[in-house]
Amino acid sequence: MQTRIAFVCSLVITVASLAGAQTDKSKRPSPPASAECKLPDGKMIKTDYSSPRMKGRKIYGDLVPFGQVWRTGANEATTFVTDANVSVGGKSIPAGSYTLFTVPNQDKWTLIVNKKNAEWGIPYKYEADELARVDMKVSKLPSPMENFTISYAPSGNGCTLELDWETTRATVGISEAK
Repeated sequence: MQTRIAFVCSLVITVASLAGAQTDKSKRPSPPASAECKLPDGKMIKTDYSSPRMKGRKIYGDLVPFGQVWRTGANEATTFVTDANVSVGGKSIPAGSYTLFTVPNQDKWTLIVNKKNAEWGIPYKYEADELARVDMKVSKLPSPMENFTISYAPSGNGCTLELDWETTRATVGISEAK
């Protein structure tokens, strides 16, 4: 009887320690990352995402197919949290918490701002919860970017959202709505 209790206890400890190891997102092949934009009045936009690596793969048009909704990173859907009402590519987005998806194409991307939260990235089945779809500009990076990176560059009364990976940069302007 004591042997069974000892076995069950050691099994529970092993399972608990494995579960704890899996919750450490920094150990994932696509680790967590974040980007912030500080607006002129001190309000913030924050984006949390998982950053996949190229690892010698062809990304756009292959790993990330053209013309299909992409989770814009890896793992859970990318979040977009703003404590200000903003305009993203000319579309009004009220203060709140959202998820971001994109539709990459060779010459133009589409950014999707979705009201659904805490979702796994794919498959995309949230069309009914879309708040906005906006066009993004696409340009070529001067050299390949190994890690998928989301950043914000200061711009006028807001910032420019930049998505960089492989040799592609997709951008869209964000400004505080007055």
